[in-house]
Amino acid sequence: MKKQAVKIRVIKEDKGYSATAIIDKHFIATESESFEELKTMIIQGLNLAFEDDGIEYMLDDLKFEYDLESFFDFYEVINAKALSERIGMNQSLLAQYIKGIKKPSPAQTKRILEGVQQIGRELSEVRFLI
Repeated sequence: MKKQAVKIRVIKEDKGYSATAIIDKHFIATESESFEELKTMIIQGLNLAFEDDGIEYMLDDLKFEYDLESFFDFYEVINAKALSERIGMNQSLLAQYIKGIKKPSPAQTKRILEGVQQIGRELSEVRFLI
């Protein structure tokens, strides 16, 4: 069996995070109070599930998919107010999406994602004068 890339769905819970993945017929699920611990537990679960196949997963093999609350909780460095201004979205509405009070439509989710990805591209191109 060939090692496959793994999509991990991460959701912010009342206390900590939960994560799930489906690979072939394997369902992997775990939860933790911290995101760092969650990543370790995901790797352990995957490696246990595929131990008989001789497959070992590493953190680089994982692709994380987040709900908005998890993403903004984990990436606190992203300022929601500044993002709302950048993408032309009402700050209060974005805050409600982030807190899970309201659920964004697919179009709104795409708008937020594109704004975050644009910031990521800009940051990856930054160079400092030495």
